[in-house]
Amino acid sequence: METISKVTLKGQFEKLPLGAIKPAGWLKDQLLIQANGMTGQLEEHWEDVGSDSAWLGGEGEGWERGPYYLDGLVPLAYLLDDHTLIKKAQKWLDWILSSQDAEGWFGPTMDRDWWSRMIVTKVLMQYQEATGDERVIPFLLRYAEYQLQHLPKRPLAEWGKYRAGENILVWQWLYQQTGAAFLIEVITLLQEQAFDWAGLYQDYPFRRYVTEFSHESHVVNVAMALKYYGLDYRLSGDSQQRELLDQALKQLMVYHGQLHGMVSGDEWLAGTHPSQGTELCSIVEYMYSMETLLAIFGDTTFGDRLERAAFNALPAAISRDWLAHQYDQQVNQICCDHSKRNWTENGDDANLFGLEPHFGCCTANMHQGWPKFVSSLWMQDQEGLVCQSISPCVVDNGEVKVTVASHYPFQHQALLKVASQVSTILKIRIPTWVDTVTLLKNEQSVEVNIQNGYLIIGQAAGYEQYQLSFASHVQQESRAQKAIGISYGPLLFALPIEEKWQVVKGTAPFFDWQVTPQSDWRIALSVNAAYQVVTNGITSQQVFDSRHSPIEVRTTGWKAQNWQVENHSAGTPPYQVEVGEAQEITLVPYGGAKLRIAEFPTIDSRS
Repeated sequence: METISKVTLKGQFEKLPLGAIKPAGWLKDQLLIQANGMTGQLEEHWEDVGSDSAWLGGEGEGWERGPYYLDGLVPLAYLLDDHTLIKKAQKWLDWILSSQDAEGWFGPTMDRDWWSRMIVTKVLMQYQEATGDERVIPFLLRYAEYQLQHLPKRPLAEWGKYRAGENILVWQWLYQQTGAAFLIEVITLLQEQAFDWAGLYQDYPFRRYVTEFSHESHVVNVAMALKYYGLDYRLSGDSQQRELLDQALKQLMVYHGQLHGMVSGDEWLAGTHPSQGTELCSIVEYMYSMETLLAIFGDTTFGDRLERAAFNALPAAISRDWLAHQYDQQVNQICCDHSKRNWTENGDDANLFGLEPHFGCCTANMHQGWPKFVSSLWMQDQEGLVCQSISPCVVDNGEVKVTVASHYPFQHQALLKVASQVSTILKIRIPTWVDTVTLLKNEQSVEVNIQNGYLIIGQAAGYEQYQLSFASHVQQESRAQKAIGISYGPLLFALPIEEKWQVVKGTAPFFDWQVTPQSDWRIALSVNAAYQVVTNGITSQQVFDSRHSPIEVRTTGWKAQNWQVENHSAGTPPYQVEVGEAQEITLVPYGGAKLRIAEFPTIDSRS
């Protein structure tokens, strides 16, 4: 096997190996809640990842659900150094690593699908980074050789054809680890057999609510595929890939964009109406795409997109105790019950909070969201460490250790404690919503040096403290029908609707819940309203809880008397509001309000 590297992979930054970044503060609490909730208890209560799974040698489910589950379990276990979770993951990994045959194929014998094994290679990539297990690299190389031999006669089809980039991502990583030149041949073969996502957006066919199935309009496929432009660029260096990506993102947001940062997809792309659904699987996959693109292109806007999804759409779809989730969430969500809604395809139970509402893919796949976000908080380049989000964490690359103490995004400041063995450069991503940046070094004001969207800090060997503050303002974001959304920094704000939770079915600890409204939701805002930002501090382990939010936005609202219920959801925000009485209202972070209005009709309070 040739081991001389012939290709240099392009990219602005490199991700740090799993475990180099540890969560802290409220972010660690999110992982602990997850570990004590669905991720930590799923095997004992959901047969698809139970002891009879075909990915453990049993006769049960043997396609994507076990691999999806591991793609979140493995990073969660090692980020928390949780020995119980590590032991759970290890039995799966040991079975997988021992299942490989002489040709290089592995996994359950009942299934020959390429797609599910693409997920497994992502799991093994993370596992090897965290542990250095010497079995992994040879295992992956043998499987890559198998693909080189068998893909020509058994080409990609169905899900594998549309998600081939997940495979390419791992082979690029493996190429960096080994320099095995044949991997470029395998990548090229995968590219040739993959669906042409860039071509789809040249004459974009999905400019409205989609009414029939296609892989091209399936929202999870769409979310995954955004990273493929970056992966192609890494290999080719073709700058046109970035232009094509920008074109794709623009069209998706124009025709299907939602305020929480995601596109709609209540299975298929579903337009911009705030009562259309967004599937949880698409959120975690979109986040991973943004994490990948941020590393490759370095453009701060990918960090903005990542934070918007992570701090809003992700927590909104999961119960506060992590024991239930939605398949679909709505930006304007006034009730979660078993009723017919205007989904493109999904069932009537799709916005219940439960163990397996509608379909089990999200039950298996949701676990990767927070762990992979933590693993992308910092990256590195040839000059040093690069901070992509000032969320609380500790990062250590062996030469430089940075402790980030912050309540971000609930407060827009952070204290960075830096202990460095060498002189280095630190780079801090500045979000595009920031008005001004203030930097103190050891409590003394220093000049701010921002280049290409990153604050540059020269760090000598030794110990320093940096106090970083972002000034910003409340923004009104325009939507259709003169509607608006309210944001402050990366957080979207919503009117919380008082919630009544009732068990529909299930057994402890995993019940299906309907959530019904106990307060009015028909509120309009003024286009010339004043807003007051109030910070309350973090008072509980779960920061995404509308009952005790770390931050609030206070303003005046008006009763919108002609706003109707349509298809058991909030109807279109009225263009001309029949104005009722005014009232003081409090808006909270979107992710903490399980019933809410976040896209408001508007009035002009001066008229």
